[in-house]
Amino acid sequence: MDLTKRQFLAGTAAFAGAVHWSVGALGAETELITVSHSINTTIYAAHMVAKAKGFAEAEGLDMHVIEAQGGSNVRKILAAGQVGYALGDSSHPLQLTNRGRTSKILMATDNRCSYANIVIRKELHDQGIDTVEKLAEYRRGGELPVIAATGIGSGTWVYGTYVLETKGVGDQFNWVAGGGSKTMLGGLQAGKFDAIMAVPAWMFRAVDDGYGALLYDISDEASWEKVFGGNIPATVVYVLEDAITENAETTQKYVTAMYKSMRWLGASSTDDIYAVVGPLMPNFTPDLVKREIEYYKKIWQYDGGFPEADFDTGAKVWFRPQTKIEPLAYANVADMSFLANAQKA
Repeated sequence: MDLTKRQFLAGTAAFAGAVHWSVGALGAETELITVSHSINTTIYAAHMVAKAKGFAEAEGLDMHVIEAQGGSNVRKILAAGQVGYALGDSSHPLQLTNRGRTSKILMATDNRCSYANIVIRKELHDQGIDTVEKLAEYRRGGELPVIAATGIGSGTWVYGTYVLETKGVGDQFNWVAGGGSKTMLGGLQAGKFDAIMAVPAWMFRAVDDGYGALLYDISDEASWEKVFGGNIPATVVYVLEDAITENAETTQKYVTAMYKSMRWLGASSTDDIYAVVGPLMPNFTPDLVKREIEYYKKIWQYDGGFPEADFDTGAKVWFRPQTKIEPLAYANVADMSFLANAQKA
C-alpha cells in the first residue's frame, strides 16, 4: 500500500539513512526505497507502472510511492532526505543544485510540458476573453487576474510564467498556489481563480463540466513551437548526487525499473495502461483518464532519453530572472550512465 505523506513523514526517521530488506512476493529479499511525485495523474504513470507491474520488485526493490501534493513539495522532501528518488519537473533538480544540494537528472519521461496548458473560467471566455493577451487586460475589482499554479516555484509556475512572458504580459497576473486536483478545479469553478495551469485531466474535467475553457493548449503543435521552439524534457527522474555516490547499485535498479516502465507504456494499449493508473485516479471518470492516456502517448519519451539539444531548448524556460535559477551546463546536470546500462540490459 502506498503511504500518505503524513504517514510517511511520521515513519521516515525509522529507516532514514539505512538499508532495509524484506521478503517480496517473488520470494527474494527486496530493498525498501521511497520515491515521490506530485499527484496521481497520468504524467507520473512510470512510477505507478514500476510498482504495479512488478518492474521494481523484479529489480529487488520494495518501492513505496509518496504523493506529495505539489512538485515543489517533492523537491523539498527529496532535499530533506525523506525520499530517495523523485519524478517531477526538470526545473527542480536545477533549483536544488543552485541551492547547494547538487542533483542529477537520470532520465526523462516526456518531451513536451503537458502542464503548460492554461484553462480560463468559462464565463470569462464567453465574454470574449479567448487569448492570454485579452485575459491580461481583464481586471477583477480593479485587481490583476488571478492565475493558479500547483505551487509557486512548481513546474506549472515555471512553464506558466514563461508562456505569459513570451506573450509580453508576464507582469499582468497575480500568481497563487492552487494545490492539487480538488483545490485547483474547485477554485476555478468557484471563481476564486480566473485561470489555472492544467494537466490534461484537469483541462478535460473543467471543459466537460462547463466551467472552464481552453486558453492555451500545448497539444496544438504550432502553438507549442511558437512559444517553446522544440522538444523539452519536462518530466524527469532526478536524485541528489549523494544518493548516486552512496547507493549506485540501488540507483541503477530504480532507473532500470523506470526504463522498463517506459518501454511497457510504449508497447501497451490505452486500456492496459488504464488498468494500472485508473484505480489511482478515483476522482476522474474512466473516459477522462483514458483521454489523458491518449494525450500522453503522443509526448512520452519511451527511450528515457534526455538529449543535450532538448536541454538547450529548455534552458530558456528554466534559466530566467523570474525563476532565479542560475544557468547550469548539461554536463553538470545530466548523468545518463544509469539509463545507458538499463538500455543494454
